[in-house]
Amino acid sequence: MTGYGEAHRQEAGLAIAVEVRTINSRFFKLSVRAGETYAALEPDIEALVRQHVKRGTIQVNLRIDRGQRAEDYQLNTVALAAYREQLERLHAEWHINEAVTLERLLVLPGVVDEHVPDERELADEWPLIARTVEDAIGRLAEMRRTEGAAMAADLRANSRQIALSLEAIAGRAPLVVEGYRNRLEERLRKLLADYSLTLDATDLLREVSLFAERSDISEEIVRLRSHLEQFEAALDLSESSGRKLEFVIQEMHRETNTIGSKANDVEIARHVIEIKTAIERIREMIQNVE
Repeated sequence: MTGYGEAHRQEAGLAIAVEVRTINSRFFKLSVRAGETYAALEPDIEALVRQHVKRGTIQVNLRIDRGQRAEDYQLNTVALAAYREQLERLHAEWHINEAVTLERLLVLPGVVDEHVPDERELADEWPLIARTVEDAIGRLAEMRRTEGAAMAADLRANSRQIALSLEAIAGRAPLVVEGYRNRLEERLRKLLADYSLTLDATDLLREVSLFAERSDISEEIVRLRSHLEQFEAALDLSESSGRKLEFVIQEMHRETNTIGSKANDVEIARHVIEIKTAIERIREMIQNVE
């Protein structure tokens, strides 16, 4: 699900800012922007995020400002001397009277060495960074829970619509065979009357029985009811249920297709279309459920 969370902390000479964003995706995909200094922490950040987010496209932006100390900046006298020597030689060769000033030398690459945290320092700073990341994830989770509650209500509404259509199908199914029997008997009586023949009840019963067997959808109705119960139960799970919901809705679609192909009735076909429409709405939504 989509969401956003941020957190800030200033402590121990560090000013930490973390932003976490998620967008919908069926799989887990993480992008961490922490800068070169803290790039080594990306595996730790990923492990932390995976504890709370199971799937989605996640972007973590980590910005850390370290308190500046005089000892963090050191002149590289070797590089400074090399630059000066080369520039003075060029000035002499090109007959340039302008002096080589210290100000111009200090802006050249490598003249000032800036302190970069080593592994030990990163390890010492990680607990503080981790708490800030967790705070941001916590705020992200709050936003996602709000969205999830609204989505769950919509999913349940579609599930109830499927249940209503299914009960209408279950009530209509017994009438289909009886209607087929009456229509078949009427057609046969008219046809046989033209030839002064009589209708054999055994043959009629055999034909109706074959139709009833081919169009029997009682098993599909039972299974679809069971899938609806599983769907509702999965919505109530405290842990991530997106994968389970995907499987259940796939099975619901399979049973609905079978009902539509076997029922041979206009009224049932209308309800099948309504069920498929609700299933498609559910399928789109659960792509965003963990």
